[in-house]
Amino acid sequence: MSVGSYVRQTSRDAMITLQPSATDMQAFKDFAALVPKAAAAAQRRAINKTLRWLRTHIARAVSSKERIAVAAVRQRLRAYPINGNGQGKLWFGINPIESSRIGRARQNRAGVSVAGRRYQGAFFKKVYGGQADIWIRTGSKHFNAQDYPETRQGKRRSGFVAENDNRFPLAKAKVSLDDVRPQFEQWVAKADERLLVVLEQELNFELQKYLRGANSV
Repeated sequence: MSVGSYVRQTSRDAMITLQPSATDMQAFKDFAALVPKAAAAAQRRAINKTLRWLRTHIARAVSSKERIAVAAVRQRLRAYPINGNGQGKLWFGINPIESSRIGRARQNRAGVSVAGRRYQGAFFKKVYGGQADIWIRTGSKHFNAQDYPETRQGKRRSGFVAENDNRFPLAKAKVSLDDVRPQFEQWVAKADERLLVVLEQELNFELQKYLRGANSV
């Protein structure tokens, strides 16, 4: 039995599954028995519209809370259209995000600043790949593992590399997104409410089309 939308989280991402509750689904089925194609079209549009709404508002909320550019958050959000089971999904990658992606990085003598964050002793340059990132030598007195989360003990070490001469190990500055996890449950509840509103609008639209067609016969 459908219990409505829900969220599943792992250490690296979160997946919100958007679907009507059992009660709403029964009402939908009653209408679908009369005009199945119209009801299916209404459901598809309602879920896809709600996914876009959810993506927009989650991006804004995370951007505001973590002081990250909205564009960078949107890159972590991926909406999947409705499938054969009547479900639409929104995926959000919540592994740490490179600090160089959250805003415009500025180098100065003390280090690098970006989106209100300061990385003392760091430098902004291309080390590997074609894009510059914020790096610090792990031997620096300014190195703080909180600012370089994937170099901490027991964590993944992507972004933990060595300079070309292998003498000075480097760590890439990243921002942890662990604090956004509680928000997913809140947004699932909001999405359920929004889905019902949009579904009613879309069903009414299909019903009006159906009635206009019947009246013209």
